Amino acid sequence: MSAQAPSPLNARLQAVHERIERAALHAGRDPAEVALLAVAKRKTAAEVVAGVRAGLSEIAENYAQEALAKIPEVRQQLGPAAGPRWHFVGRLQRNKARQVVEHFDVLHTLDRAALGDALERRAAEAGRRLDVFVQVDLCGEPQKGGAAPEALPALLETSLGWPHLDVRGLMTLPAETRNPEDSRPAFARLRALRDELRPLPGGASLDELSMGMSADFEVAIQEGATIIRVGSALFGPRDDPGPGRAA
Repeated sequence: MSAQAPSPLNARLQAVHERIERAALHAGRDPAEVALLAVAKRKTAAEVVAGVRAGLSEIAENYAQEALAKIPEVRQQLGPAAGPRWHFVGRLQRNKARQVVEHFDVLHTLDRAALGDALERRAAEAGRRLDVFVQVDLCGEPQKGGAAPEALPALLETSLGWPHLDVRGLMTLPAETRNPEDSRPAFARLRALRDELRPLPGGASLDELSMGMSADFEVAIQEGATIIRVGSALFGPRDDPGPGRAA
């Protein structure tokens, strides 16, 4: 009797892990240094559950309202102890801070002090701690959000007054391009910024680099990514990819 063929999701997950391993080894890195964050934007709760059962442990969402409908259903199907860690990777308005604090474990898009203040206030009220990444604008596209590089020292110093937020690293979205190599300068710049900021007030905890998506994560890994945000390469194409680059 022949072995059963893996499901499309399992096959895609295996292919992504193989790409991660090749890219890391090519750069002289341990593949275990790279965490895979599965972006489930516009995917159903059932697809997320299948992904977790296939081995995914970190799930990201872009839109608060979509996530708020999906997360309880995933938790109900998997049980709280078996559920994934939830990451929010979309642009965030201050009036959504409470929802993110209550339902997510990690935020990748902190880009201004006012947002940090709102998150800190809501986290204190909820008695929770939230891991956060500072999003950096390296391409000058306002719709993507992100703090300017020159604003980072002041923002990190301000973060010392947020006891319920743990600043873990930096995140960026390079300019949209068809050639993954075009993103390399932005990835290299984010790594350099992280190294420059570490000695400054609030910079000591900057261990992580959240960068790279389905089309370019090999380049990001070669430039030091510790978290890659992958959507379509895992879950398949989205019916409506929406604005911006595909994760």
